[in-house]
Amino acid sequence: MSRKSMIMLGMIIGSLAGGYMPALLGADAFSLTSLLGSVAGGILGIWIAYMLTR
Repeated sequence: MSRKSMIMLGMIIGSLAGGYMPALLGADAFSLTSLLGSVAGGILGIWIAYMLTR
């Protein structure tokens, strides 16, 4: 798999996980915390995928 594909996959998985975490903790699935969690998870997923493919 290419580096670009790995980074995109990391972003997608991180965004999904980060957006779902507030719902697991009792918050609404469509809330500002889910949006912020999705952004943070996407950034973290990009960083992890970048470090793995470096």
